[in-house]
Amino acid sequence: MTTLLINGKKHDIEAEDNMPLLWAIRDIAGYTGTKFGCGIGLCGACSIHLDGKITRSCVTPVSAAKDKAITTIEGLAQEGGLHPVQQAWVEKEVSQCGYCQSGQIMAAVALLQENPNPSDEAIKAKMVNYCRCGTYQQIFAAVKRAAQIQGEQS
Repeated sequence: MTTLLINGKKHDIEAEDNMPLLWAIRDIAGYTGTKFGCGIGLCGACSIHLDGKITRSCVTPVSAAKDKAITTIEGLAQEGGLHPVQQAWVEKEVSQCGYCQSGQIMAAVALLQENPNPSDEAIKAKMVNYCRCGTYQQIFAAVKRAAQIQGEQS
């Protein structure tokens, strides 16, 4: 039995220490917003925050998450409202198929925590998740908009 802290709630799960954290989050704890993409840590669909740092959950074992805070896409909403990045995604109509979007949003949140007002170059350097629909221009515009929203809320 392992206890994981996911989105501020403790979850006692029965999982091997080497199980990919993705499967513990999705299949055992029931947070299905985190997606399986490639299974080798390249695409970013499985991105979560582990103690505030962007992490590919498909290649992170459950044992690496013990005593750490896990945040998934479901844990971003603030006081019943959308996180500024989620709001920017809606405003900029980013999603097409939407499959990669939870990972894209988690990457954008991590970027803006590190750099609240990133340049275009910084956004391109940090937003490296794959989008098969090719909505990169909308993604980059949404990151800029999210930075504006956060600035307005400060």
